Amino acid sequence: MQFSLTTLVIALATFVGTVVGESHTVHFDNRCGYGTPTLIQGGNVLSTGGDYTSNGPLTAAIAYLQTGSCGFNGEGCTLIETTLVNPTSPGSGSSTDISLIPPHSFSVTSGFGYYDGCDGAGADCTYSGCPTAFHNPGDTGVQVACQSDNVNLAITFCD
Repeated sequence: MQFSLTTLVIALATFVGTVVGESHTVHFDNRCGYGTPTLIQGGNVLSTGGDYTSNGPLTAAIAYLQTGSCGFNGEGCTLIETTLVNPTSPGSGSSTDISLIPPHSFSVTSGFGYYDGCDGAGADCTYSGCPTAFHNPGDTGVQVACQSDNVNLAITFCD
């Protein structure tokens, strides 16, 4: 009996030691030749162009290309809003969208796409009337969902 219990404890410790926690990376590709990609969450600047990796969920983050004419929260510019989270039930995973709801407005071509899960899912906005962006709060059909664990997000400007 003692051997079985010891074996079980070792096996359990090995399993717990190999479990990888939730993480998500936001990658920027600025093809404009100007501006600073900016990622903000809760008033904190998380990145000004480099890859950002969260150790756990990344909720209610915003990204935009700071051209010098954007407010701190992307006012006056094309905004990408994202929550990257591992799904715990159907429909509870990641969601990303482009927002042109005032005070945000079209500034540069912007797009996003998931990778390492939900590959190919994303959106691009190439002009002020683009149908893939929120123009008013009721445009919920423009949100792009992903139900994959540890999904990452690539954001491109001037694509």
